[in-house]
Amino acid sequence: MVNREVTGAHYGLRDWLAQRVTAVVMAIYTVLFVVMLLKMPQFDYPSWKAMWSASWMRFATLLFLVSLFAHAWIGMRNIFMDYIKHTGLRVALYALVILSLVAYGAWAVQILWGR
Repeated sequence: MVNREVTGAHYGLRDWLAQRVTAVVMAIYTVLFVVMLLKMPQFDYPSWKAMWSASWMRFATLLFLVSLFAHAWIGMRNIFMDYIKHTGLRVALYALVILSLVAYGAWAVQILWGR
C-alpha cells in the first residue's frame, strides 16, 4: 500500500509566477494609492469619502486584496510544506489560513460596498 502524504508538491513554476504577478499588482496599486492621496485637495473626511466613492477605486482595492490574499496563501502554504512535518497539523493550519483569508475577503467586500 502506498502512503501518500499531503504535501502539495509540484507547484513550482505556477507558484513562482503567481507570487510575481500578485506582487506586481500590489506594487502598482500602492503607487496608484499614493498618487491618489497626494492629489487630494485636503486630507479630510469628505475628500477621503470622495476617493472611495469612485467604483474604479473600490474595484482596484478589491483586486489588490485578492492579490494580497493569493500571495499570502501561496507563501503560508509553502512555509507549512517546508517546516510542518506532521500531516494533521499541516492540514489544520491550511484550513485555518483559508478560513481566515475568506473571512478577511468577506469583511473587505462589506467595507468597500457596505453602507
